[in-house]
Amino acid sequence: MTAGRHATIAGVGSHLPERVVPNAWFERLVETSDEWIRERTGIAERRFAAEDEATSDLAVAAVRRALEDAGVAPEQVDLIVCATLTPDTPIPATAVWVQRKLGLSCPAFDVNAACAGFSYALSTGAAFIGSGAAETVLVIGAEVLSRVMDFSDRSTCVLFGDGAGAVVLRPSEVPGIIGSVLGADGTAAEILIIPAGGSARPASPETVAARDHAIRMPAGREVFKRAVVEMASACRELLDKAGYTPQDVDVLIPHQANARIMVAVAERLGIGPDRAIVDVAEVGNTSAASIPIALDRAYRAGRVRPGDLVLLTSFGAGLAWGATLIRWTHPSP
Repeated sequence: MTAGRHATIAGVGSHLPERVVPNAWFERLVETSDEWIRERTGIAERRFAAEDEATSDLAVAAVRRALEDAGVAPEQVDLIVCATLTPDTPIPATAVWVQRKLGLSCPAFDVNAACAGFSYALSTGAAFIGSGAAETVLVIGAEVLSRVMDFSDRSTCVLFGDGAGAVVLRPSEVPGIIGSVLGADGTAAEILIIPAGGSARPASPETVAARDHAIRMPAGREVFKRAVVEMASACRELLDKAGYTPQDVDVLIPHQANARIMVAVAERLGIGPDRAIVDVAEVGNTSAASIPIALDRAYRAGRVRPGDLVLLTSFGAGLAWGATLIRWTHPSP
């Protein structure tokens, strides 16, 4: 870290596909109902990408909005970090497709920590800024989860949606991104997984027939419990390191997985509902995109204001988790 040099969020943007998928749509596929889904997840609808839309297309739309918000020209970008578990292609990285579609020339790579991906990507981008290795970094969370869902699995198919969010990081003498905490526990890797499609189980007619290229969550209750514990623990660790308490936090933005999980995390931290962003009802769980989407929507709604202490936290497959503490310096839209 270069002395006196820090990263700050200079712009934020998000994008959701046009197609709205209400809970009732799933009633013809699995045994469920709008009431059941709302009660257990807080989700009323989500968006699905069109057939000709890839993850990079959603990412580019979010990036353009973030660059406009930052007042930064695309050619100023000197690094792209994209968090995703649904890349356009196994290789090259989705960040490279984003770079190509924006007409840029800069380093670009992906980060895959599933639903915790944005925490990992944001920490990485901030480190590049802090070290002096980059001046303008795009950090993206983007997913087309509708392509990796088993629509016969009631426990997972109703949860996820598609979308993208992005932030522009720039250097600052005053810490905008104060710090981050990341964690992972590979001993529980099997409880949230896409079983096939990698080197352990390459694609085959058998894996396709078994729908093993879709998200599996065989231990949903354990995922719920671990999500609450690890996100709250990461937040407390980060706040302690930075010299703050939960009472100092103005805005908590958890990974938008499930309203019950988010409320439980806030309660565990002693943060009231007036300070916690729960924005899952119209969006669903968009994995690595959920935090930047929720951040952008909260910012544009006036719920994130200059001077606010903003706490982001996430949890996903791996198991992986993270938290980031931000002093919001960006002017209101």
